[in-house]
Amino acid sequence: MNLNQVTVPARDVPRSIAFYKKLGMKLIVEALPDYARFELPEGEATFSVHRVASLPEGEGVWVYFESDRLDAWVAQLQKEGIIFDQLPADQPWLWREARLRDPDGNLLILYHSGSNRKQPPWRINAD
Repeated sequence: MNLNQVTVPARDVPRSIAFYKKLGMKLIVEALPDYARFELPEGEATFSVHRVASLPEGEGVWVYFESDRLDAWVAQLQKEGIIFDQLPADQPWLWREARLRDPDGNLLILYHSGSNRKQPPWRINAD
């Protein structure tokens, strides 16, 4: 199994396009006003936004984007006017994370985990 794509809800797809392009994604499908799909700078998975009449309530969607250069990336995005809820900080689960929200409130976690993403010290090694 391979993760192909993640899609998040959006009320205003053009506004989301501008936001995600600032994060460094490349727009590859623009089907306005309902849909947009992006390539990420690394990997094969794609990311998309789909117009919805109403957004989910409660915690909603959380999407993680990993970068080996997290702190520099966050600093660059701040210079471009991106507002963060949490600047990069080391977490007890051995990841370094920054948190922000897209224009529709979806939680985005920019992080770096290194080998701890799939090989944390507490990993279950069952067959």
